[in-house]
Order: sequence, then structure tokens, then C-alpha cells
Amino acid sequence: MVKRSCPSCGPELGVEEKKGKGNPISIQLFPPELVEHIISFLPVRDLVALGQTCRYFHEVCDAEGVWRRICRRLSPRLRDQGSGVRPWKRAAILNYTKGLYFQAFGGRRRCLSKSVAPLLAHGYRRFLPTKDHVFILDYVGTLFFLKNALVSTLGQMQWKRACRYVVLCRGAKDFASDPRCDTVYRKYLYVLATREQQEVVGTTSSRACDCVEVYLQSSGQRVFKMTFHHSMTFKQIVLVGQETQRALLLLTEEGKIYSLVVNETQLDQPRSYTVQLALRKVSHYLPHLRVACMTSNQSSTLYVTDQGEVYFEVHTPGVYRDLFGTLQAFDPLDQQMPLALSLPAKILFCALGYNHLGLVDEFGRIFMQGNNRYGQLGTGDKMDRGEPTQVRYLQRPITLWCGLNHSLVLSQSSEFSKELLGCGCGAGGRLPGWPKGSASFVKLQVKVPLCACALCATRECLYILSSHDIEQHTPYRDLPASRVVGIPEPSLGTGAPQDPRGTAQACEEYLSQIHSCHTLQDRMEKMKEIVGWMPLMAAQKDFFWEALDMLQKAEGGGGGVGPPASET
Repeated sequence: MVKRSCPSCGPELGVEEKKGKGNPISIQLFPPELVEHIISFLPVRDLVALGQTCRYFHEVCDAEGVWRRICRRLSPRLRDQGSGVRPWKRAAILNYTKGLYFQAFGGRRRCLSKSVAPLLAHGYRRFLPTKDHVFILDYVGTLFFLKNALVSTLGQMQWKRACRYVVLCRGAKDFASDPRCDTVYRKYLYVLATREQQEVVGTTSSRACDCVEVYLQSSGQRVFKMTFHHSMTFKQIVLVGQETQRALLLLTEEGKIYSLVVNETQLDQPRSYTVQLALRKVSHYLPHLRVACMTSNQSSTLYVTDQGEVYFEVHTPGVYRDLFGTLQAFDPLDQQMPLALSLPAKILFCALGYNHLGLVDEFGRIFMQGNNRYGQLGTGDKMDRGEPTQVRYLQRPITLWCGLNHSLVLSQSSEFSKELLGCGCGAGGRLPGWPKGSASFVKLQVKVPLCACALCATRECLYILSSHDIEQHTPYRDLPASRVVGIPEPSLGTGAPQDPRGTAQACEEYLSQIHSCHTLQDRMEKMKEIVGWMPLMAAQKDFFWEALDMLQKAEGGGGGVGPPASET
């Protein structure tokens, strides 16, 4: 009989030892290589659970040799495990957790489906749905082309999403397409890649140069290519503008922004021409800024610096009015001049919709700004915001996405589960479970994968990307007590800080909103929204939402008039 004996926990007596029929053998007497070899055959989930039992198994299960065998089993074609402090463990977890899930808004099926998983993919880093297909970039720079196709299921032909895949190109750094939410406009795919170029014609010497390759999204055929000087290296590409004046914004490793303009309507014509690469105004007039990332839509661009500052470019007066509530500072003759947003803390990441935006700072607070006609800001009302406004009942999101007239937030509800919250317009099923929409972030009826990290939505479908990188963590900080708005600092001899006056006023406002509803069904729906506004824990919100659903079903959707004002 073999029995574990952990030095930190003390020996464990076996059943036979208790009866005096034999002595247990400690597993620590086996060669470490043999133990690692046996453990490497466990599923990843069981391996992680075994490593949490005691200190000995934690060290054994965390050995790089174990993760190397697991990685070779999960991805036998993987040649390079990558870089990092724990390269084999990182590679194994990336390939174990990778997955692309989608849920169609229409039709009878209202559950997540999983796309085909390319065997050559080393984790999933980015994805982008287009009109007909989905493109996925992995961690070694391979761009995959996931096709929709007709598949025979039980003798019937069915149209399935992302069920075939091919390798589009290798050596890719980033890719982009038309920034509008409607995928029908995404005709071309722009890929930022690194290619070997000959230094002198007729010689064998070469050096790496960055280039932008343009592919047709429908067939994957390359129709255009532009190569840059070897001294210029880029890390991100975004698009802005109309098809005839499509501006490509390129972010260098040094944090500078360059741009060039192409005419998409002429890309499929077999001819060669020269385009001019120019320094963007945000880098020309503010040379001290080092841009860390950028995002764009058809008529505006958002820059986030390495210091967490945010700068804006708005190119049309209508979007400018929606975002800032005025046209006072808009200059139609100088649309590239960056505007600085006034923010209370360092911004970590952002999302940009058609006429609204979302920002997440270093303390995990969410700030929304712009048009709020459908409640897409999640502030509980439908009033536009001309400056960043905090959504106080949501904190520390995993990711944030802004669309045409709704917003989505991926949040960690507990240690072992995640949830998807949404607000704004619910037409077309874009907020599952809330067909009428909501002016505050509410929990959507979507079963979120455990390792979900990114999401986006189109007119027809919701996409969720699953991947876990053990070396990437959102560096949220705890908010100092002196900076908590509306909550006084606790003094000596007092308990937890409270604001009874503000809480009482909020409850009175909630009651008045409930009373303004004329039917019981409307009051139930309003109560669900109010639960989403209140600063409750995720488990408490789920409890109230489930209880209200039970009450609605018990009433059978009755629409009787509620009690009078005095009873309320």
C-alpha cells in the first residue's frame, strides 16, 4: 500500500496500519521523475486540484517538467513554448483554456456554442468577427481564418459559424478592419506583420521589416501590401474614416502615432502606388507623450498614454456633440487636434462605441461618457453625459465593450465564476433576458466560460473569447479612503463608514419610481432595475433577481394596479 506522507501535515495512517497488517510506504520515496511522469497524465483541472492538497503535491504539480509533458500532450505540434518565467506552464494553460464561444441573438437556440479550435494555435490573443467569418490571432503571431460553412448534421445541411479553419498568415503583430459595429462594412482585413526583406537586390542578406498586408475577408486573398523602412517598428494598427479616405493609424514601439491614407475602393485594382506616412498631430504637437494603446470608431480615436492620460480626436460635429454636449471647442478645420479628458486617476483600458465611451481606472472604477438615449451609459437614467461619469455599482471589470447603442461588461462574480452585464437597447436580443433594454447594467442570461477574457457583439451574434495568461493580471489598486466620493473617512471609535442621509434619499427616489409604474408587471421590472443600481454583492443581486422572477411567474404576469400612494 502506498500512502502520502507530507512533512508539513505529518504522516497519515493507512487502514492496514491501523489494523497492524502492514506499514505504509511514503510516496516521497519514489523518484521525483516517476512521480512527475505519473501526475502528468492527469487532466489539467485534476492536476490543479491535487496541487492544492498539501505542500508536497503543490511543489510536484507546479514543476516545469509536469507542465512540459502536459503542453506536449495538449499541443503536439507546438515547437516553441514561448517566453516568460514559467514558459511551459504558461503555454499549457494558454492551450488548455483557449476557446471562442458565440451565441446567436435570433432563432430558437439560446446557448453558447464553441467554434472549431485550430490545433496549431498557441492560445488566443485577439479575435475579430467580420461579415462572413472570424479571425483569431495567437501568441506566436499566427493569424487563423475561421470560416462559416454548410455542415451535414443527422442528414440535414446546417449553416454553422466558425466550423472550418485555415492559416491566413504568420508573423502577424496586430490586425484591424472597419471599426463600425455592423460587420457588413468589414470587407478588408488589415494585418500588421513582420517580413524578411532583401537588403540589396541580387544578394542573400535580408533583414526584418514591418509591413501592412490587406486581405479580402470573404476569401482570404491578399490584395495589397505596403512595406516600411526597417528602422520603423510598430505594435498596433487601427482604422478610422470612410472607405474612400481610410486612415491607418500605426503605433510604434516608442509610443508615437503615424498615419497614412488609402482608398479602399481601389485596393482590388492591380496597380502600384506610393502612400505617404506622416506623424499624427497627437505625437507632433505633444512629443513628450508616449501612447500605450489606442482605439477608434468611424469618426473618432482615443489614445491612452503610459501615464494613464486620455486624449481624443473627434472628426464629425454630430459625434462631438453627443460626446461632449456642445460644439464650443470643435474646429472643423483642425479635426486631428487631440483633446485631453479630465480624469481623477490613471486609466488602464477603455472602450469606444459610436457616440459613447467607457473608461476603467487603476482603482477599477468605470466611467462612462456620451450619448445616453437608450441608457447605454448604465447610469440608471437616459440623460447624456458630457464628461466622464462614474458607474458606482460596478467595479473591477475584466473587460468593457461599447457598441452602437448598448454596452457590455465582463465581471468576476466569484472566485470560480464570471458574469456578463449589459445596459442600453435590448432590441434584436442583444441583451439576452432583457428584451426591453435597461438603463443600468443588469446580469444577462449568458453562461460565461470560466476563463473568458474578451468579448464583442455584432448585429447577429455575441462572441466571447476564452484564454488565460498566467503572466497578465490587471493591476488594480485599492482606493484610498480619502478619495471615496460620498463616504466620509472613519474616525477613531467608529465603525464602518456610512452615509445614512444619501442612502435614505436614494431609497425614497426608488420608491417614487416604483409607485409611478401603473401595473404590477411594470413594478416588478422597475424593481429589477433598482436591484442592479444598488451597491449590493453579486450573490445578493442574483438572489433578488431570482426572487422577483419567481414572484412574476407566480402572479402569471398579471397587470393589476398596485396599492395607492399612502400604502406605498
